[in-house]
Amino acid sequence: MKKSKIIFWIATSIIFFWCGIMTIVFFGSETSKAAMAHYGYPPYFGPMANIFSIIGAFGLVLPFVPARLKEWAYAGFSFNFIGAAVSNWAVDGFGFQVIFPLLFFIPLALSYFQFHKMEKMKAAS
Repeated sequence: MKKSKIIFWIATSIIFFWCGIMTIVFFGSETSKAAMAHYGYPPYFGPMANIFSIIGAFGLVLPFVPARLKEWAYAGFSFNFIGAAVSNWAVDGFGFQVIFPLLFFIPLALSYFQFHKMEKMKAAS
């Protein structure tokens, strides 16, 4: 179980840093607003997506959050990463900016599978 916890926390920390901390740092910045405008999103979309991202990031790391809500956070981040890749491709064409958000599926999947592995181990105990 120790190995699973280590993998879980490293992977989840990457997601938390990128989708929680970085979102807080750039929340409402001119760079963020310009990016949303560049992709053709309405002005309300950026803050809404940022708030959901922050809530989801904290939902993954806080131990008292029920497993069902963590599932929603994992799903939300999956949709977010896919949506970012599609938006980049549709507006700027194929390039690294399309691949970059999809790279976050690696720590997200590691976190997800280790979370369920730890839950099964807890239930078996």
